[in-house]
Amino acid sequence: MKKYFSNLALMISISYTMVSVSATVCNIMLGGQTNNMNELLMFAICIIASVVLSMHGLFDSVSPLLMMVIQYLVACALIAVLLLIISRFDTITPRGWFELYRSFTIPYIILAGIYYYSVFADARKKESLIKDLQKQMGESAGFKG
Repeated sequence: MKKYFSNLALMISISYTMVSVSATVCNIMLGGQTNNMNELLMFAICIIASVVLSMHGLFDSVSPLLMMVIQYLVACALIAVLLLIISRFDTITPRGWFELYRSFTIPYIILAGIYYYSVFADARKKESLIKDLQKQMGESAGFKG
């Protein structure tokens, strides 16, 4: 459990840093400004996305594509809850909802692709190690018999 939380904290830190730096670069290039509410919202969304992505083990029984779609929909539902909470304190227009989901979807797909590539690459590496060990065990058993 400790390893899970340390990996989750690392994933949140990396994703927030990437999103924050990208937003800063875009604001500099386009002449936009950043406010504290946007920064907090980006951080909350990075937490939501990281937690949802890290729960891929719960969906091992379904196909990887279906797992990715389910996780995206869960993340969108959690963001909707977050926006409903925020709308109690500030007005969010329908265009604002659309823009937030668009702004969430593009980085989410990129970061989820990187995340799943690393997960599947790690799984392939472990599978290869297991096959090598089985092969070595088979060869050593063959020499004894």
